[in-house]
Amino acid sequence: MLFSTDFVLRPYVPGDAPAMVAAILESTSTLAPWMPWATAQFSMSDALAWIATCEKGLAEATCFEFAIFDRASGMFVGGCGLNQMNAMHGFCNLGYWVRQSWQRKGAASAAIRALADYAWTELEVQRLEIVVAVGNDASLNAARKAGAVDEGIARKRIKLGRQWVDAHMLSLVKP
Repeated sequence: MLFSTDFVLRPYVPGDAPAMVAAILESTSTLAPWMPWATAQFSMSDALAWIATCEKGLAEATCFEFAIFDRASGMFVGGCGLNQMNAMHGFCNLGYWVRQSWQRKGAASAAIRALADYAWTELEVQRLEIVVAVGNDASLNAARKAGAVDEGIARKRIKLGRQWVDAHMLSLVKP
């Protein structure tokens, strides 16, 4: 488990599936433009498949995905993780999403900081990359609030649905 002042991050378990589905269905209007998997059709089987992928990735140390919970209420707030591990060059991707009713309450930036602490202490990582589609101001602001440095815009860096889009490249580096 990873902790911040207000949030707890822990690996997903199958019991998280109903809360994950509810969070995604609540948030399709804010998530779907940036995360094409976050549709009104997201189902229990989708959530369970994701959780199984996360469990396998954690067991194989290929990705480290966590559910985010409000420390006080225990509410499922969103998800975050470290993935696309590059052992040779000591970097990986850091990603996050927050359900609509919890956006702008510090969950994303707290998750970013907790993941960075985890990466620096538990993994042999020197650099974390956060790739944010141009126009996704909420995600961009969360990364900046957490201390990520905006290194510029990479052209056609990510694919959203069938469209390649430009993206901000931000980073955190190990102190």
